[in-house]
Amino acid sequence: MNTAATNVIAASARASRYARCVQMSKKNEWQIDRDLLRGRNFDFSRKFLPDGLSLVDRLSILTTDEARTLSQIQGRTYAYLFGLVERFISAKMLEQTRAHVLGDQLALEGLARFSNEEIKHQELFRRMETMIGKHLPPGYRQVADPNDVARAVLSASTWSVLALTCHIELFVQSHYDVSIEPRQELCPLFKDVFNYHWKDECQHVQLDELEWTAEHARLDAAERDRAVDDLITLLKAVDGILQEQAAADAEYFQAIISRILSPQEQAALNTGVLRAYRWQYIVSGVQHRHFARLLGSMTTPVQMLRIQKAIAPIAAA
Repeated sequence: MNTAATNVIAASARASRYARCVQMSKKNEWQIDRDLLRGRNFDFSRKFLPDGLSLVDRLSILTTDEARTLSQIQGRTYAYLFGLVERFISAKMLEQTRAHVLGDQLALEGLARFSNEEIKHQELFRRMETMIGKHLPPGYRQVADPNDVARAVLSASTWSVLALTCHIELFVQSHYDVSIEPRQELCPLFKDVFNYHWKDECQHVQLDELEWTAEHARLDAAERDRAVDDLITLLKAVDGILQEQAAADAEYFQAIISRILSPQEQAALNTGVLRAYRWQYIVSGVQHRHFARLLGSMTTPVQMLRIQKAIAPIAAA
């Protein structure tokens, strides 16, 4: 088969994938109040984030009540951080629509829907913050402003931003499938929030892959090499936010429980919360099989080694 025919087949396959994403988006369309919240509130007698993500079961220093409280604080941060990253994701997908304005209209619609769904998620997570904040004691602190983070991320290369986005939306799916959905002891509304979130991300990650691979094909070797460095910088920046938020959440937890932790217990708490956040937002994504395959297919062995060396201290910790 000649090159022209191969390219036509590849373009047709990509167009079909964009069309399926639009179809899935329409099929799964939902509204925050009508379909999800339905007048319900969060159940604070239950855990929010499961042990598989919060890792509170590894903190033997905690009582049962303290473990539940820490899972709720982590659940609050889990939602906040998704709202944070979705600020730059929605903006990036709006940028990506420009390439399709006078081309494949289903690709255009798919990306426009993607951006709109991310904006809806941001509204949902803001409302979650208000609902949870009414119940938990004051003093909880968010360490990063979504707009500031978005400006910094969007200044990086498109390849690296799309790689980071794909990484995030792949771990969203595995978090829900493996850790959240099977756990019956969790707050029902919290589970439902991430069920509806998962429904949208299932098609989003396909769009991420389509846009990322298309961007990769447009770049030369030197541009790809610089993009790999950008991805490393972005992952390190995410880790910086996680370190700050973990410290803030551990401090908040200590302030609202009924006892004073010993220095050794405080150190264990600090280490445990940071370990959980790194697992949630970095390690579970870079270890995802599909992400590893995609990244491996778009990097040289030397580039992949650079990424692995940068991630190694985070994963080891």
